[in-house]
Amino acid sequence: MIFEKELRKGNQNMNYKFYNARILTMETQDIIEGELWVQDDRILYVGDGKNVDSVYGKLNLGSIVWDREIDCEGNLLMPGFKDAHTHSGMTLLRSYADDLPLQDWLTKQVFPIEDKMDGEMIYHLTKLAVLEYLTSGITAIFDMYLTPETIAKACVDMGMRCVQTSGLSGQEGFEKSLKEMESYYLKFNHDDPLLSFCIGFHAEYTASKELIKSVAEMARKYQAPVFTHLAETKLEVEGCKGRHGMSPVKLFDSLGLFDYGGGGYHCVYLDDEDMEIFRRRGLSVVTNPGSNTKLASGIAPISDFLKKGINVAIGTDGPASNNCLDMFREMFLVTGLAKLREQDASAVDAWEVLKMATVNGSKAMGLPDTDVLAEGKLADLIMIDLHQPNMQPMNNIPKNLVYSGSKQNVKMTMIQGKILYENGKFADSYDVEEIYRKANEIIGSLR
Repeated sequence: MIFEKELRKGNQNMNYKFYNARILTMETQDIIEGELWVQDDRILYVGDGKNVDSVYGKLNLGSIVWDREIDCEGNLLMPGFKDAHTHSGMTLLRSYADDLPLQDWLTKQVFPIEDKMDGEMIYHLTKLAVLEYLTSGITAIFDMYLTPETIAKACVDMGMRCVQTSGLSGQEGFEKSLKEMESYYLKFNHDDPLLSFCIGFHAEYTASKELIKSVAEMARKYQAPVFTHLAETKLEVEGCKGRHGMSPVKLFDSLGLFDYGGGGYHCVYLDDEDMEIFRRRGLSVVTNPGSNTKLASGIAPISDFLKKGINVAIGTDGPASNNCLDMFREMFLVTGLAKLREQDASAVDAWEVLKMATVNGSKAMGLPDTDVLAEGKLADLIMIDLHQPNMQPMNNIPKNLVYSGSKQNVKMTMIQGKILYENGKFADSYDVEEIYRKANEIIGSLR
């Protein structure tokens, strides 16, 4: 593959023909052997590649001039992973405050250093996170952090698809922050095709009831979904019951917060009534098993969510609490921890987990054109190297991905029809060493 030739053409869209490929569209578990065509930012064709003339006729095309024809050599094309909950700028805190209880970690380490961070710092730290996302086959992120404008700029500059939600918090004086959130909602849902924005707030325990009501009013105004950290720890749930006489889910539902959908991050401690609210409202659970394991928060009842028909997506959470942005590790933990929790080795089948990481993530993030590989969908896709020991023998490719796959298998990551990572190399528009240097400079200045 002649990656250098493409990079010299700059950041423009191109026409690609991937051939000799195995293709997992995620519409079914079937593996197609054939071709996938990309024109600009969209998938033009997925199929066996036979009778090309009839394909051209169906598409009303005389012919296509391919910028690149890529021999996949029998490797797998599939939709990119969707990291449905993260805090990209927290790359600053990777391995900075580990092995502490959650509340001490948050209040004594994370919050104090975040108070010193500014938008420019978060811009550079987000770029570092994007490099890691690409190596893990992540093509879209659902980010919540401090400076939405610089996060958006970093993602556009790097070519990463980014949905943001607000981390709004505070007990008083939040009117200005509400106006800022509304301005971000209006701006980032129109500015760039890579960007979108959801109404949200940090969590019940960092918000007053008045603030939550105001967020609900804004959601009703725009008929928009709302996302927040939710039922991550027992302490959080018990604290909410002490303050409001009910669980966070019931409180939010009583205030009309979820009238137009949305969901929660973590959702470790949901009872049956909470789950019924999620089912009835069509809400999404975004599970974060790596973070919940490292911070000893608990194991989410994934089997119960699936039985009730609740949409479950997967997030890495931030690199301070995980500490890596690796969807393969998250997928294994989702099913592995569920099996332990249920004492049932059949719990949470690998195919369900793979859907969580792709199709379900797209649904939770409001990205319907990125869920599967099909004609007309956005060209957000990855190539998985099957010519690795951990992918052989190919008894069942989806199960291999979940149970034995790793970042070493990501051969290519494409977003919006642009190849940003291929064969271990990033697009040369990135100054990778400068990104690393800036991250270390920033942490040095804040210690």
